[in-house]
Amino acid sequence: MEEGNLIRLSPLRPGGGGVLKSPSSGKSTPRGSPSFRRLNSGRTPRREGKSGGFTSHLFRSNRVILWLLLITLWAYAGFYFQSRWAHGDNKEDLFSGGYGGESNGQNIEPQRKNRSDLMIANVSFKNRDVVLAENVSGILSNKSKAPKKISKRSRRSSRKKIQNKTKVVVEDVESEVDVQVEEIPKQNTTYGFLVGPFGSVEDSILEWIPEKRRGTCDRKGAFARLVWSRKFVLIFHELSMTGAPLAMMELATEFLSCGATISVIVLNKKGGLMTELTRRKIKVLEDKTDLSFKTAMKADLIIAGSAVCSSWIENYLSRTVLGSSQIMWWIMENRREYFNRSKLVLNRVKKLIFLSESQSKQWLTWCEEENIQLNSEPALVPLSVNDELAFVAGISSSLNTPSFTTEKMLEKRQLLRSAVRKEMGLSEDDMLAVTLSSINPGKGQLLILESARLMIERGTMMNNTSAKDSILIDHDYYYSRALLQNTRKKEEKLKILIGSVGSKSNKVMYVKTLLRYLSTHSNLSKSVLWTPATTRVASLYAAADVYIMNSQGLGETFGRVTIEAMAFGLPVLGTDSGGTKEIVEHNVTGLLHPLGRPGARVLARNLDYLLQNPSARQEMGIRGREKVQKMYLKKQMFQKFGEVLYKCMRIK
Repeated sequence: MEEGNLIRLSPLRPGGGGVLKSPSSGKSTPRGSPSFRRLNSGRTPRREGKSGGFTSHLFRSNRVILWLLLITLWAYAGFYFQSRWAHGDNKEDLFSGGYGGESNGQNIEPQRKNRSDLMIANVSFKNRDVVLAENVSGILSNKSKAPKKISKRSRRSSRKKIQNKTKVVVEDVESEVDVQVEEIPKQNTTYGFLVGPFGSVEDSILEWIPEKRRGTCDRKGAFARLVWSRKFVLIFHELSMTGAPLAMMELATEFLSCGATISVIVLNKKGGLMTELTRRKIKVLEDKTDLSFKTAMKADLIIAGSAVCSSWIENYLSRTVLGSSQIMWWIMENRREYFNRSKLVLNRVKKLIFLSESQSKQWLTWCEEENIQLNSEPALVPLSVNDELAFVAGISSSLNTPSFTTEKMLEKRQLLRSAVRKEMGLSEDDMLAVTLSSINPGKGQLLILESARLMIERGTMMNNTSAKDSILIDHDYYYSRALLQNTRKKEEKLKILIGSVGSKSNKVMYVKTLLRYLSTHSNLSKSVLWTPATTRVASLYAAADVYIMNSQGLGETFGRVTIEAMAFGLPVLGTDSGGTKEIVEHNVTGLLHPLGRPGARVLARNLDYLLQNPSARQEMGIRGREKVQKMYLKKQMFQKFGEVLYKCMRIK
């Protein structure tokens, strides 16, 4: 009966004027009458019905809504604080237990600095890094043994102790890092005469800024049609301003210019190319493991640019079955140690590419010795002079416009030469011989200095020859009466420019050896100039008269600087080995000399010959420039590279 009444009451709205019929009397009773109030005052269902069933239902609905709102607010608050913590806004170390969190204000930069220092320590000081790891692990283990309930004061004190301990260790590492940096001299007071770089001079005189240039791709060419809208992953072994990283950077630039999608994996970020990669909008992946593997699996082709990439290739191949069918390996080294590092995966890639015939023959010989059967015959793709250098050299390239013709650039190049030589303190009678590379024994800078010494101090060496110096003297050739009479004249005219100071690839002890050698030969030190590592080398080639390529051992793999110098009309004095002898034609585009100390004597003779014969320098320079235009421009390289790409890519 009560349930029935409730059912009849539920449609009534509060404040309505309807009539309610009493179930006992059957009479109608006005809603506002005393009997109605009395009737409803003594019964529980009627008390609920006074505010109406709708009110009760509404109250229950509001309570549900209220709970939903509270749950939503709670979830939002949790998400908000968790998000701030995950993105480094953990101001009070609330979630990190007082270790390893970042904070705003004063603590952010020191902690970031500590992380960067740890990275440096990991690269340069492995033994010290072990000590650091042990200290940090000890700190973490002590924290794990601490009781769960710790007061705020004790937590703060423990956090300070941890930070202090870490700071002490890192400062110790920093001190050694500073010592290491100081061991690489970078000041005029150390080198004697440090010149350049001349990027601002180039921009001022040439009235052309490389940073503002756009794509150089020939959109109608076969290479552009091949790579358009495809995905490529390029692997850099490092970011130093040396041959392999520079070649890979320009390859990535060309791919982007031709409409391809590029991702770069850098195995070691030492060097100064990161800024240039950013300027060229080349995407560098932060991760070189999991993310790089996933990105590579989605690419049409993977191009590794050094034998040092072997470890990454091996790890990648262990994660995918199809990996070997999409890897093209452009190997740019020619020493046995690099072969030994990569021999386990040489036969597991799609294609090997070498830079020169001598390099290709050498690697195939090593493969035969190790019974390694390659999947296919290696390809040969030499490097090229990029459009920017060709443009400044006065060779027609994609950058030429009606206002920047080759004739106009030749005129500007002459102005650039005059300005740079003036800043170097050179006269027109001085012959500037340049060698640009990382400074290490394999590049032969010390032998170049010995060759220069043979020329400049010839008279003194003849009169005061010691057993130590006798090996440097060629009695059968050099010391004719005419050459002795010209000693002072040559001392004033020969200048040697050595680069690249500050390069991450330099060998510190070798640099010190060169400086000690110069300090004991004051006449020679006056004729030697130094220049920093830089990508802006057009001004150096423009100022030079001769280029020296003195790589030892098996010789230079190819020698990109060799063809760059030839593009600027410079004769090349190179070692008769490696890729150099394939580029430099003896007595045509330059002069060759043997390896080692015997080669130093011949190099001295060749320097003397070019010093005495400016017309021969000019003639050899012209022949070298013609060879570059015929064989070593960008269009020739990418034609060969495109043929290899076509064979390697999965054409859809």
